[in-house]
Amino acid sequence: MIARIRRFKCLNPRCGQSTFSEQIPGLTTPFARRTLPLTEALAKVALALAGRPGSRLAVKLAMPCCRDVLIRLIRAQPLPGAGRIEVLGVDFAVRRGQSYNTILIDMASRKPVDVLPDREAGTLAAWLRGHPEIQTVCRDRAGAYAEGIRTGAPQAIQVADRFHLWKNVCEAAQKTVAAHHQCLRAAAAAAAEPTAEPSGPERPAPMPLPAAESADLPGRTRALAERTRARYAAVQESLARGLSRSAVSRELNLDIQTVRRFANAACAEELLGKAEHRSTKLDAYIDMVNQRWNEGVTSAEAITAELRALGFKGSAQTVRRYLRPFRLPGTSRSHPDPRRRNPAPAAPAVPKPRTISRALLTHPDHLTEDDALILKNATAGCAHLERLQQHVRSFAKIMAQRRGPELPAWRETVEADDLPELRSLAAGMRRDLPAVINGLTLEHNSGAVEGNVTRVKRLKRDGYGRANFELLRARILIPA
Repeated sequence: MIARIRRFKCLNPRCGQSTFSEQIPGLTTPFARRTLPLTEALAKVALALAGRPGSRLAVKLAMPCCRDVLIRLIRAQPLPGAGRIEVLGVDFAVRRGQSYNTILIDMASRKPVDVLPDREAGTLAAWLRGHPEIQTVCRDRAGAYAEGIRTGAPQAIQVADRFHLWKNVCEAAQKTVAAHHQCLRAAAAAAAEPTAEPSGPERPAPMPLPAAESADLPGRTRALAERTRARYAAVQESLARGLSRSAVSRELNLDIQTVRRFANAACAEELLGKAEHRSTKLDAYIDMVNQRWNEGVTSAEAITAELRALGFKGSAQTVRRYLRPFRLPGTSRSHPDPRRRNPAPAAPAVPKPRTISRALLTHPDHLTEDDALILKNATAGCAHLERLQQHVRSFAKIMAQRRGPELPAWRETVEADDLPELRSLAAGMRRDLPAVINGLTLEHNSGAVEGNVTRVKRLKRDGYGRANFELLRARILIPA
């Protein structure tokens, strides 16, 4: 393409610039090194991919440009205005536990309208004072946001998101199932006891799973148990001195999530007991392992070889670890004596807490036959789990059918029961009851907010360490 332009000369001798070049509208600007269409295309690439990824794409598109230029193009873009907002969505984004930004979403357009540098109540309240037209605010159950909305927009209705409410119920249900899993194991063990003595050589009674401190445990397991007890004692001692969990995390050089887990546990044995409920590759083959052990095959390697023919992907050490409680002390692994062993349980093992929780939290119409049987056996074996099922299904009906005014009655029923995890959940709902009832009654939810939070996390990763607050805010607000 060849463009012809005119060149003008100024006749004023005092003019600092003696000549002027004619510009082509929409194509050129004074002193520019790129045309306007090329600049706009590079700005779109920068907004979509940021620096390094955008630079690589620009090379492929025959528009070579370094990452610093792309970053400058983002910063030069004007930020869009907020406009009139009636329903606002609020949530935090970026990196949990390390740095926080508050993202504000216009729920009508489902687009972000602003980003705040923190998640403090005062910052949110100051922003809300500039938008008195807001009538409804959707949020999670963070106390800072609730306080900021009450202060900055007292006229607005607060709506707690239903997803977060159901998530809280699921977490409480899972903790309750884990706490009462021992009841199911005891009931299964009692049901599996033979009514008459078996014929043949007398066999010793089945032995319970050895304690973590038993000398029969391998060194790695024993060391893990000792470390868990030591950390639990250290965390509890630090908390007793009045330190916050964040201070304990810094003092003991532990992750804040680890400190929270140790702080919430009633005892160290509760933490050690959770190891028994972890899923392993052997779970699908337990019945066959028990059958072969009871038939006299006591070699873990031999059993593993048979399992591999059925698709088992684990190691012989996994099988050996499972069989260890059934071996009597003094039995050699290389020369096992079939008479010196405990029989493996012939009845199927009790399903793991996660399996029971999944069945309990699934709609009855969507349960498979196996899950329905698991749930029936679990509720029949433990009265607490039966009442838990009733509470969960009652809450699910309230949420699905938008019967929010019935929540206070549900909460009173839960608080009168002896399920600590659900009672704690009900106590938390009492502190935020109006917003929770609104969330279970009105049509508003934070789905659009969560989608934008996911987008923000992707934008953060694209920045490769160059996404400070101002740059990240520009990428969030400017449409690509």
